[in-house]
Amino acid sequence: MTKFETFRTLHHAEQPLILPNAWDYASAALLADAGFPAIGTTSLGVAAAAGLPDGTAATRAETLTLAQRLGRLPIPVTVDIEGGFSTDPAEVADFCAELAAAGIAGINLEDSRDNNSLADPETHGELIAAVKSRTPELFINARTDTYWLGTDQDSTFARTQHYEKCGADGIFVPGLTDFDEIRTLTTTLTAPLNLLFSPTGGTIHQLAALGVHRISTGSLLYRAALAAAIRTATAVAETRPLDPDIPNYTTILDLLR
Repeated sequence: MTKFETFRTLHHAEQPLILPNAWDYASAALLADAGFPAIGTTSLGVAAAAGLPDGTAATRAETLTLAQRLGRLPIPVTVDIEGGFSTDPAEVADFCAELAAAGIAGINLEDSRDNNSLADPETHGELIAAVKSRTPELFINARTDTYWLGTDQDSTFARTQHYEKCGADGIFVPGLTDFDEIRTLTTTLTAPLNLLFSPTGGTIHQLAALGVHRISTGSLLYRAALAAAIRTATAVAETRPLDPDIPNYTTILDLLR
C-alpha cells in the first residue's frame, strides 16, 4: 500500500486519526518514532522557525524544503500550504505536484487570506479542483476559516459542500466546537471532517461519537516546545531539576541517521 493509500485509509478507521503537527525534521521523526501513524506540519512553526509571518504566503520555499525532507519518513505526511502560496490555480497545482513527487501524501489548503479575510468560495474551489486534477492521489484537506477568523460563519456549510464538490477529500473547520454544528457537518458531508484539538472542546471520544474522523494539534506542539525550552533554560539558570524525559544527544543523532 502506498503512502497515499495508507493516509486515505486512516481517515476511515473506527477511531479518529490523531494528527500531531511537526515543524522540522527532528520533531516529525520523533513523532513517527513515538508510534503516530501519520503526521502533519504546522505553518506557524515552519514560518516562525524561518523568522517569517504565518498565513501570508511568505514560506513557499521553506515549506517545499521541509516537505522534501519529510518525504523520507516511513509514514504518511500531510503539509500545511496555507492558501496555496498563489492565487493562480495552475501554480498551486504545480506546487502540490512537487510535494507529491517528494513523497508527501496530503495537503491542507485554507480559504483564509492574510489572516484577516476569506477567499471567495468559488475562487478557492478552483484551486482545489486544479490540484485534484493534477495530482488525484494527493489527499486534499480543504480548510475553511469561518470559525477560526470568526467571520461569515453562516457560510460554513455552503463552503464545505462546495469544496467537497470541487474534489476535497477531507474538510477542516478549525475553531468549530459546538456539538450540534459538528453533527450537522458530519451528517451532511461525505468527506471526513477534521477538527482542531481544543482543550475546551469535546474529548476525543465525544468527537468520535459525533462522527469526526481526524483531529489535528495545529501549532500546539510547536508552542508547547517553546514553553518547554524556556522552562528548561530557567531551570538551568536557577539550578532546578530538569525534565527527565528530555531526549539525549544520541537519541536525536540516531533519528537523523
